[in-house]
Amino acid sequence: MTTKQDQEATLISHLEALRRALLRSIIAIAIGIVPLFLVSPYVLDWFCKQIALQGGVTLHYFSPMEVFLLQLKISALLDCVLFSPYIAWNMWQFVLPALYDNEKRFIRSIVAMTSGLFIAGVAFCLVVCFPLIVQFGMSFASTTLQPVFGVSNLVTLALWLSLAFGCMFQFPLVTYALIRAGIVNYETVCSKRPYVVVAILVLAALLTPPDVVSQLLLGVPTYLLFEAGLLAARHYKGRALKEVHPENAPNIAPRDSTATATESEPAQTAATNAETDSPTTDDIDFAAPSSKFQVGAEKDADKWKPY
Repeated sequence: MTTKQDQEATLISHLEALRRALLRSIIAIAIGIVPLFLVSPYVLDWFCKQIALQGGVTLHYFSPMEVFLLQLKISALLDCVLFSPYIAWNMWQFVLPALYDNEKRFIRSIVAMTSGLFIAGVAFCLVVCFPLIVQFGMSFASTTLQPVFGVSNLVTLALWLSLAFGCMFQFPLVTYALIRAGIVNYETVCSKRPYVVVAILVLAALLTPPDVVSQLLLGVPTYLLFEAGLLAARHYKGRALKEVHPENAPNIAPRDSTATATESEPAQTAATNAETDSPTTDDIDFAAPSSKFQVGAEKDADKWKPY
């Protein structure tokens, strides 16, 4: 009964620790959204200027509250991005007591690479891909067909694409982590490369606008990063094999013959004593059968007496 109560108390303490971690994260996000809302107009102005550099694009808004809601959306996104290290630290403190040392090192490296790849994906989208998408849309303009871009639609598209690129850039890290953890085999992943290409293109088509340009802009870098993840997994596999089966292992030096002879003397002495104590053929009297055989012979003789 005591064991059951201890288990319930342990579960309640874990849930209480999780509740405190989530509560601290929510409070931090709620506090940070106010100053970031004051910064959001400058971020929106910078974004509009970057779009205007792509060919004289002028952004418009079509409702009185559209810009306010857009600034609120930008501030919420900046809040989540800037406070994500604090949220990750809270979650890390929650799971830290249940991890071994090697698991702690592995998760630290995974978290660091996750943040770096997500930032790289967002930067690649905003600096390289999104201007190309805008230019591709502007290429259909003519004297009779002029584009009118709504600021809310364009900013929402940029935020959505940034999130999609940041998530898709985690693909090589997921591949590397699965292979290193032993969940999937390296050779199996290499043999399924065509299926991986199809899966990447399908995900790129679902996460981007319905055009080939944006799909390729997301799919091609993701596949290249997938190959980079395979190379990292191959390097880790080769290093692990060298640790298990070292090629240049030092040869074991031969033992000293004097020590070997000294250690073998007791065994030789015991063997000599055993040979001395064992009976030889000269010590056995074959002419004197044992009483057992004599009794058996007498019984056989009585059995075959004639009547």
